[in-house]
Amino acid sequence: ECEHDKANVNTPCAFLQLSINAFDYNCHVDLIKLLRQEGKLHRLRKARQKMSELFPLTEEIWLDWLKDEIRLTEDESDREKVYELFERAVKDYVCPEIWLEYVQYSIGGMGAQGGIERVRSIFERALTAVGLHMTKGASIWEAYREFEILLNAQLERIHTLFRRQLAVPLMDMEGTYAEYSDWADDGVPEMVTRQYRRALQQLEKGKPFEEALLVSEPPKLAEYQAYIDFEMKEGDPARVQIIFERALAENCLVPDLWIKYTTYLDRQLKIKDLVLSAHERAVRNCPWTMGLWKSYLLALERHGADHQTVTDVFEKALNAGFIQATDYVEIWQSFLDYLRRRVDFKWSRELDELRAAFARSLDYLKQDVEERFSESGDLSCTIMQIWARIEALHCKNMQKARELWDSIMTKGNAKHANMWLEYYNLERSYGDASHCRKALHRAVQCTSDYPEHVCDVLLNFERVEGSLEDWDAAVQKTETKINRVNEQRVAEKEALQARQEEEKAEHRRKAKADKKGQKKSQKVNRTGDKRKADDEYEQEWGEDAELPSKRLRGEDDFGSTATEELMETESGLFGRRAPPRKTEPPGFRKNQRGSSEAPQQPQDVSKEQRIDENCVFVSNLAFNLDDPEGKLRALFQGCGTVQQVRPVFSMNGVFRGYCYVQFEDRLAVPEALKLDRKEVDGRPMYVSPCVDKNKNPDFKVFKYKTAMEKHKIFISGLPYTCTKETLEDLCKQHGTVKAIRLVTNRSGKPKGLAYVEYENEAQASQAVLKMDGSMLENFTLSVAISNPPSRKMEDKGVPSRLLGAAMPRQPQGARGKGRTQISLLPRSLYRQSTPDAKAENGTVSAPHTTETDGVHGGPGTTSPDTQSKSLSNEDFARMLLKK
Repeated sequence: ECEHDKANVNTPCAFLQLSINAFDYNCHVDLIKLLRQEGKLHRLRKARQKMSELFPLTEEIWLDWLKDEIRLTEDESDREKVYELFERAVKDYVCPEIWLEYVQYSIGGMGAQGGIERVRSIFERALTAVGLHMTKGASIWEAYREFEILLNAQLERIHTLFRRQLAVPLMDMEGTYAEYSDWADDGVPEMVTRQYRRALQQLEKGKPFEEALLVSEPPKLAEYQAYIDFEMKEGDPARVQIIFERALAENCLVPDLWIKYTTYLDRQLKIKDLVLSAHERAVRNCPWTMGLWKSYLLALERHGADHQTVTDVFEKALNAGFIQATDYVEIWQSFLDYLRRRVDFKWSRELDELRAAFARSLDYLKQDVEERFSESGDLSCTIMQIWARIEALHCKNMQKARELWDSIMTKGNAKHANMWLEYYNLERSYGDASHCRKALHRAVQCTSDYPEHVCDVLLNFERVEGSLEDWDAAVQKTETKINRVNEQRVAEKEALQARQEEEKAEHRRKAKADKKGQKKSQKVNRTGDKRKADDEYEQEWGEDAELPSKRLRGEDDFGSTATEELMETESGLFGRRAPPRKTEPPGFRKNQRGSSEAPQQPQDVSKEQRIDENCVFVSNLAFNLDDPEGKLRALFQGCGTVQQVRPVFSMNGVFRGYCYVQFEDRLAVPEALKLDRKEVDGRPMYVSPCVDKNKNPDFKVFKYKTAMEKHKIFISGLPYTCTKETLEDLCKQHGTVKAIRLVTNRSGKPKGLAYVEYENEAQASQAVLKMDGSMLENFTLSVAISNPPSRKMEDKGVPSRLLGAAMPRQPQGARGKGRTQISLLPRSLYRQSTPDAKAENGTVSAPHTTETDGVHGGPGTTSPDTQSKSLSNEDFARMLLKK
């Protein structure tokens, strides 16, 4: 046959393909189509027979097969074969067309003995199967009535069919009611009318689902799921069954749908033939789904199937071709559970069968499953554990149980504490103290995941059972183990930290290189080596460093700041925002590229034009924020009429990250303050009242919290790639997360730090205990309760490199001391004072003051004049001229 197909160049060699893989569904379908086209009925019959043994056939394949067999029917013996074929067809799927074909074929044989009763029996079965089909069930009812009318049956039989049909919600049931009204001489009985109206109401409820099925494309799974849920809420088992069958006819390869259907039948209908038939069809359609086989075995046992039937189904399951090794472990566990429930431990035959099955399962997993998947699927040796417990509990055979546990430990489980504790519990329940002690000593020696727990169990055991010698031995063994483990952990942590530092350094180098490349590409108006003050400032602090102002102002866990210096910039940078210059603000050149208009000059706004009561100060904005004026105007528009938005730029046109928003009405300011901490381009902006610091030096904008906040935690050591969602998934395992803030620098780059706020202190404490020292993407996390440092605002002197120790320290300004802040006071005016000297208004009150330049005598001498009176302006001038 194969050679014949090879000779035909237009025919694929389907037989050869099926000889290689008999479970190739598409190959079976192609072969059947090919043989039907060629008219080779004998071979076609064999092909169909073979496919039906392996798979349920679709409605189309069954109808083609039935029609071919009906055409070949010649005598009564052939008709019986067709009847058998119909019986096989109606078991695969519930299809109204197949049932209609079945009853029509049976009508052709009603002339035989008992033929009429046979037809009526088939009609009744058809009504039970598909009579509730809302769209196609009416055809079966009408065919049944026409058959009875053709036979001139008793009127009561026809009346009964009408009444039964009108009680079922079917499409076009209004026409059936009208037909019955015309046919019945005495009119429609009141009871029938009530049933009809009730069915009509049910029809109206189901019409939306039927219409959704009508307009949707196959396989219509979502629409069927919605229809099934509706019918299950309605609670009519027959209607639930028919909608499940309709859905499965179009979605026969969806395992979840079969699982839902069989579960419903197992728990609700519990009819043996119906339940077992559904389970059998489920595993034939989706043989690769282990859960369906497992449910089938349980259903067989539940309905009292004989032992051979259960064994045969299990053997079929082993040959079904599961997709993962653990599936074979589960199906073996189900079968072994069934065998264990059969055993009467007073008799040996069932027990021997159970032991043989356990041994066979281990061999099967070791040979067949490992050969296919390169693993047995039972890493923790669950089957062997169950076997050992059965031997210990039911058979009182601890020797066999210990042999099984020895085998378990040799399979790579000796390093796991839970395995040793499981064995210890077995010995504790059914063994003796000697073997318990031996097991725990071995556990302490071998465990690598939770050695502290095993050590505690051993010590507690010796407290209850052991002698002093046993206690000393246990203490020595546990201490040695813990010390060795601690040394290993320290070494591993150091190696990991070194690796993390290398990765962070590499990340910083790459980020710095990328930023330098971006800056080079953005240089437009810079010429030669001339540098602005801001360029020097950036080089002094580094490209990735935070602003000194941010370092000075203090910051709590969720961005609460003590910003004071930023408020002082109104008289400085803001007043210089609008001088005529060639450098445009960021985004200007990009937005105006290609425009022929002259650059728009910024508005010159002085501090006197600002009305503090109508204004708010906005800070912590990104330096690279596009169009800050437009964005903030749109953001604050809902608070009131915005009169002006004044972003602050540096001398070279770089946005400084803060601005002023002025409203026409002071009532808009409280509404604007409510936007504090609102995110703008991924950064929380800080909104505060606008206050002149020169007039109100003691005014505090932000409250800096110094007390420990026990419901918040601080996390460091995060990978730079960590997102807010990833951190939330990690933290919500320990409690309800109310807020998360990832700390970034002013350019928006992550710093590997975060603050997390929990609902209460207990959850935060639990998070610290569980997360501190844990790993995230090969990074070790450090977690602690949020405890912001106390803020020290005293001005600290900055040592001078120019004048050495002789020069007095100068107080820092709001931004610290930059490179251009050199002293213009002549060195001759500086004096070196003893620690006890106190300078007041130019007079040195200490008797041993020494002048730095020796104008009034040598070192160690002082002028009487300078001791007796204050220096005048003329004295200062003469000293300058001398110098």
